[in-house]
Amino acid sequence: MSETMETPQPITHSILDGVRHGFFTRQGGVSTGLFQGLNTGIGSSDDPTAVAENRRRVAEIMGGTPDDLAACYQIHSSIARVAEGPWRGDRPEGDAVVTATPGVICAVLTADCAPVLMADREARVVAAVHAGWKGALGGVIHSAVAAMEAQGAQPGRIRAVIGPCIAQASYEVGADFQARFEHHDPGSDRFFALGATPDKRRFDLPGFVLWRLEQSGVGEAIWTGHDTCADAVAFYSNRRAFLRGEPDFGRLMSAIALD
Repeated sequence: MSETMETPQPITHSILDGVRHGFFTRQGGVSTGLFQGLNTGIGSSDDPTAVAENRRRVAEIMGGTPDDLAACYQIHSSIARVAEGPWRGDRPEGDAVVTATPGVICAVLTADCAPVLMADREARVVAAVHAGWKGALGGVIHSAVAAMEAQGAQPGRIRAVIGPCIAQASYEVGADFQARFEHHDPGSDRFFALGATPDKRRFDLPGFVLWRLEQSGVGEAIWTGHDTCADAVAFYSNRRAFLRGEPDFGRLMSAIALD
């Protein structure tokens, strides 16, 4: 079966059962070449027509149309936005989208950063968060939980799933990176392991984000366990593209919505 005939099969998790959600992979898209698959990145150099069709397919599986997508212009910040209705293509700056409005599809784009989908089923409030190292360190998880609380959610009832992102084994950084985290958050040293050389470390992004969720009082949180950098068939990866000398990379969409 050709790539264009496949149907997107997003990754889901049982702790979000009853809430429409999905971490979309490369499967089921129309992009070709470097972007082969379901590239949803407007900011990529992919054919805009292909990207639009890929986003339409995601929105359809999420029960809507591209006009129903509420996705920020991501800037690695701690800014959380509340979508009271569909944004109709508008993209305010920010890195988390919260809604209590049925039909609004909260979405984030990633290619190694951690996508986090959250829901308080009782309060009927959901959120999608883009948590790279900078946003996670800067407080985007706390901002998203606070925005959910303002819509009636209770942190203890929130269930959160971290989707496919770069895993510790694939994420080598400088030792100064660890020092920055330890200065900002004492105790964060446990999310770093020795790298290939004494001046290198390997950073556990999903572990750090789980810690942030715990600090925010979230009742239950889990990582799906998928490493975007290590699996080129299923996922796009900024780090992998850099290591291969590729000029660009696709973006994966993760989304959540209230029926």
